[in-house]
Amino acid sequence: MITLSRPMIGEEEIEAVVAVLRSGMLAAGERVASFEESFAKTIGSQHAIAVGSGTAALHVGLMAMDIGPGDEVIVPSFTFAATANVVRMVGADPVFVDIDPDDFTIHSDAIEQAITSRTRAVMPVHLYGQPAPMRAIARIAAAAGIEVIEDSAQSHLATDDGEMTGSIGRFGAFSFYPTKNMTTGEGGMITTSDDELADRARMIRNQGMAARYEHELIGINERMTEAEAAMGLVQLSRVEEWTLRRRENAAIYRSQLDPKLGLPVERPGAYHVYHQFTLAPVDRQPVIDALDRADIGHGVYYPKGTHQQIPYRGPDYRLPVTEEMAERVVSIPIRPDLTESEIHTVIETLNGIYQ
Repeated sequence: MITLSRPMIGEEEIEAVVAVLRSGMLAAGERVASFEESFAKTIGSQHAIAVGSGTAALHVGLMAMDIGPGDEVIVPSFTFAATANVVRMVGADPVFVDIDPDDFTIHSDAIEQAITSRTRAVMPVHLYGQPAPMRAIARIAAAAGIEVIEDSAQSHLATDDGEMTGSIGRFGAFSFYPTKNMTTGEGGMITTSDDELADRARMIRNQGMAARYEHELIGINERMTEAEAAMGLVQLSRVEEWTLRRRENAAIYRSQLDPKLGLPVERPGAYHVYHQFTLAPVDRQPVIDALDRADIGHGVYYPKGTHQQIPYRGPDYRLPVTEEMAERVVSIPIRPDLTESEIHTVIETLNGIYQ
């Protein structure tokens, strides 16, 4: 079978984790600090704060910004539910808006229309590895006096107009889940150049402590382990190489796949890192059927807009693009270890649908 995704784990990662286990130092320590320093340098932010997951990165960041009851945060509906969940978790209200049909990211016009007196922030998602249009979003946010928070869970090393995702907004939140472009098993990272936010986030992830048993804030336990950080350091050294491979695979697909499949668009000025290569055919079922017959992995991200999920039903949202794309999208293998033969098989299988 040609799998859709799998973690890229080699002997160096295994040896790094074994070294941690042998050291006896398992909780956050020198390796976590080193991973944070290296990640901040890579992204171009002043600070990186390692936490337990990408969701935790968003949650802790919102807590550090003191976003809570009475506040609204504008979010795209076409994404994983964690984006909205963390807003609810701090007591604020997510306000769902539609996406651009060409690149699946939040539509800047929709942001302007959704801003109210209660809006504290907008949270664009760099979906599938495609950066959201950050220059337009930053301009809208500045005019309205609201913050920009980047959900960068899927966009390691992606850039928009030369700026690295995770370095543009008040803070960025990355995920290191096993299917992401780099992994620590689980884990996440907050990136920011705001000194005060970074200090608050470090305390919040560690039970609100500035020093041992000195609690200055209400906090939670969201520390990253030494084993995760050790793996992350190795993965960080390889993610640029893997990203180039993903982009090479995407270029082959783009040049050889039938346009009727609804090929993804890389927006001008964007550096797409292809966490997913997502098609949007008018009818995805023949695509799924063909992939199944050929034993090729695939995935639907996401079959429902978040506004259609049970916890968020209520307001009469009109998000036609989100609802249409949820019915059409299907992702195909783009992982960096695909062989030429596997890529050829995927192309041959998909191009046979419309012949």
